[in-house]
Amino acid sequence: MTSAPLHPTAGPARRSVVAAVGAAGLAAALTACSDSGSGSGSDADAGSGSGSAGSEETGSAPAAPSGGEQADDAGAGQALAAVSDIPEGGGVVFADRKVVVTQPTAGEFKAFSATCTHQGCAVKNVADGVINCPCHNSDFSIADGSVRSGPAREPLPAVEIAVDGDAISLV
Repeated sequence: MTSAPLHPTAGPARRSVVAAVGAAGLAAALTACSDSGSGSGSDADAGSGSGSAGSEETGSAPAAPSGGEQADDAGAGQALAAVSDIPEGGGVVFADRKVVVTQPTAGEFKAFSATCTHQGCAVKNVADGVINCPCHNSDFSIADGSVRSGPAREPLPAVEIAVDGDAISLV
């Protein structure tokens, strides 16, 4: 049984390669699982429901209009949805504007960031009085954005909206 002699100049040692691959994998895992804490982070798929592009809806509410990003106040002042588009006791996620609008009780409209405070995923939908994040199953109250079930620890930040007649718009 003969084997070729090992030469240090022939390339990196197997231990070095294994250590480098392990370090890269650990770095990727830590990046993917890091807690953003600020509510910002990567954009996850906002769902592939039957609603219009950029929104996930509940109940029988019609699809709401979509527009530009909420970040940098783009779309502020533009109509986001009609009052009739937001179901009572539910809400609609506007993924393109990164906002979710809810109607906890008749005539009371609330808006929150559609970015989960756990790891920055986009919330998917509103059902049974909660805003649902599909990444790790965090649920938030439609009334105040507070955490109903974790792993998220921070509430969804409120977003300012205005209701003028039948139109709901970002402020």
